[in-house]
Amino acid sequence: MDHLDDRILSALRAYGGDPRVAGAARALSWAGEHGALWLAAGFAGAAVDGARRGAWLRGTALTAGAHLVSMGVKRVVRRPRPAHVVPLVRTAGRHSFPSSHAASATAAAVAFGMLGARAARRTPGASMTRPAPTTDPAPAASGTRPAPGPAHTPRALSTPRAARSADAPRAADARRAARTADAPRTADAPRAAHAPRAADAPRTAPAPRAARLVLPPLAAAVCLSRMVVGVHYPSDVAAGAVLGALTARLGARWMRGGAHA
Repeated sequence: MDHLDDRILSALRAYGGDPRVAGAARALSWAGEHGALWLAAGFAGAAVDGARRGAWLRGTALTAGAHLVSMGVKRVVRRPRPAHVVPLVRTAGRHSFPSSHAASATAAAVAFGMLGARAARRTPGASMTRPAPTTDPAPAASGTRPAPGPAHTPRALSTPRAARSADAPRAADARRAARTADAPRTADAPRAAHAPRAADAPRTAPAPRAARLVLPPLAAAVCLSRMVVGVHYPSDVAAGAVLGALTARLGARWMRGGAHA
């Protein structure tokens, strides 16, 4: 196991010979020192996402807790840092196992990622909008008689009474036609009742979505940087990542207690 650790670390440390890679690895290592990057991300999320402020703060506390636990394990295990490669950064301590950078990075990625997944499940999408019931326009009344044409026109109307009698079917037909024209409007009433209101539009949750998309690859980059700068064995980083993920998962229920949306 130690031989494999040495070989992988030497291979990754060789990439640090490129000044651009070395500069990026140093920047990531410095940003993750004492979990500062992840604590700042948690406080920023709490500031901009008031509906989930409690969950953000609890996730931040879990991240800090994972970092503190890793430091305690270091004092117990007391594994020295790699000596066969030249480090690119200075370290705050002499012990290597587990990586506190990896612990805090993974705890933040898991905790804030769960918050983002929860927000995504609770935010209704367009596909979940209930479709408006379709109602065919009411058919014309079957009893409607066609307007009398020339074939139905009496040949002669000799008296005013006869003229009024001949006009009566036309007036009745006009009333029926007016009612038939109003029928589609009445049928559209259920459709209007089920139309989505502006207040029912899905709420956006940019902070949880950003955490879900950005933090996992950023956490992986921080973990990788600790080997590129030559201060941790791969097994140190793996153990720190497992510790951080377990801490976040064990505190998931407590963290969700602060989510109100």
